[in-house]
Amino acid sequence: MKLFNREVAVLAGCVALVTAFTTNTVVAQSKPPVPKNWHLLSYDTDSVFGTSTEKAYKELLKGKKSTPVIVAVIDSGIDTTHEDLKSILWTNTREIPGNGKDDDHNGYVDDIHGWNFLGGKDGSSLKEDSEEAAREYYRYKNLYGNPDSALAKDSKEYAIWQQLQSKVEKPTSQFKVQYKSMSKLQENVNKCESILKTYLGKDDFNVAQLDSIQTTNQDVLLARNFMSRLLKSAGDEPATFSEFKMEFDEYMNELKRKAESSEVMPNANREKIVGDNLEDIKDNKYGNNDVMGTFGFHGTHVSGIIAAVRNNGVGMDGVADNVRIMAVKAVPDGDERDKDVALAIRYAVDNGAQIINMSFGKPFSPHKDWVDAAVKYAEEKGVLLIHAAGNDGANNDSIANYPNPDYLGGGTATNFITVGASNIGNGNDKVAPFSNYGKKGVDLFAPGVQIYSTIPGGNKYGSASGTSMASPVVAGVAALVLSYYPELSARQLKYVLEKSATPLPDGSTMVNKPGSSDEKINFADLSVTGGMVNSYEALKLAATIKGENVKGKKQHKAKVKAIKKN
Repeated sequence: MKLFNREVAVLAGCVALVTAFTTNTVVAQSKPPVPKNWHLLSYDTDSVFGTSTEKAYKELLKGKKSTPVIVAVIDSGIDTTHEDLKSILWTNTREIPGNGKDDDHNGYVDDIHGWNFLGGKDGSSLKEDSEEAAREYYRYKNLYGNPDSALAKDSKEYAIWQQLQSKVEKPTSQFKVQYKSMSKLQENVNKCESILKTYLGKDDFNVAQLDSIQTTNQDVLLARNFMSRLLKSAGDEPATFSEFKMEFDEYMNELKRKAESSEVMPNANREKIVGDNLEDIKDNKYGNNDVMGTFGFHGTHVSGIIAAVRNNGVGMDGVADNVRIMAVKAVPDGDERDKDVALAIRYAVDNGAQIINMSFGKPFSPHKDWVDAAVKYAEEKGVLLIHAAGNDGANNDSIANYPNPDYLGGGTATNFITVGASNIGNGNDKVAPFSNYGKKGVDLFAPGVQIYSTIPGGNKYGSASGTSMASPVVAGVAALVLSYYPELSARQLKYVLEKSATPLPDGSTMVNKPGSSDEKINFADLSVTGGMVNSYEALKLAATIKGENVKGKKQHKAKVKAIKKN
């Protein structure tokens, strides 16, 4: 299960509210509104589990100068026309836009703002791809015929085959039943949406507007009651219907794809559109320069969290105020490919990225060696990688989650941070109930629930939840620190973020264990640091540390400076 469009705080919330309505058992009350920028705020002044970023700007950074930091966002694409993003995009000044030539001779034609590893030669983009489990399931069947009889029962391959069977065969039939059932609810949602929009004369509405409806029209009343209850039953109530609908439709698309996974050849779309040799990492000059495409919700939202223009009077503010976002499109609707991830990391490093955000993940990685080599390359060049922990409410110490910093041949990357999601702090769940965790496999936590940010399609904004949102919060803090202390190495920057991570600010120690409805666990046992990222404390600690050079970092820094100067 990847992270791209499965932000489980919202999607699981959709399921919960759907269950509440269809079983007629839950009536939830609206919660007090949460500040849209809560993740930037402080507990001491705002009573939310934020990152103390606004406090840092006010008390530590006022009057200080910063240097620009290039942050690569490996994701689904970015709306390059968005009012809060277009001015902070990384631009490859060594390329002449639109001339159809590879002016900088890096192998990628007209890569002005980044590269699309999901692109076709005709300018199209791969939108839907399969899950890695399905791809591996069919690969094993093609390779061994009947793996149950062809593989030795004590072999590593047979153990993997058993995992694949459990992930693909039985769940597919379950998803078919679930999709059929949920489709009926989707029909009711669509019908009520049409009735209410017509009655209200608006393209969108919220709970308050629904509750204010007074009419004798029975169709409108039924639609109002249905939709009001649906929205109020959400774990974290959506601000508007459109926000709920967006997440619910994503959930339905995901469910449909899972239900059809056993009927579709897993590489068909990829081969048709992209056309590269999937088993050859050296076949690396594929794709196109369309980093936006038609499905860049996730990447656009992530980018805004990191670096949306601050204090411009529109939308929202990013964490960091001096960033250039490099768009690297490699995450489809489905699981990302190891090949694309490896090449995306290398592209980002080669073009001057100092921090790379990776809000995606999956439980199988058949070419982990390719990704490991790319992570090592980034490590040698002093580039920090920040990765979302996952949204399964599971322990990363005991389940597979890729990519990760543990090399196949032994050793652990020193430039890799894995991020879990913390909650707002105004309810029982101090930690997001969907977040993965791990005393060894997750480094720290960051706000990841109801995060308001940029979304594509006409300068829009909306909220989303998931470790996919927590990861760019940390990437933003990392960029903020590096912009004011540019001599820090990736290893030092990781140290600063982790060493300055703080306990829960309200003094809580025991929290609801993610993935469990009634079990308690010590917050300190959910991650390596036992803490939450904190901009204020990170900047204070960074001020006490002298920069260092690691292998390859000096040359990479010179390259970054040259890129920024051009």
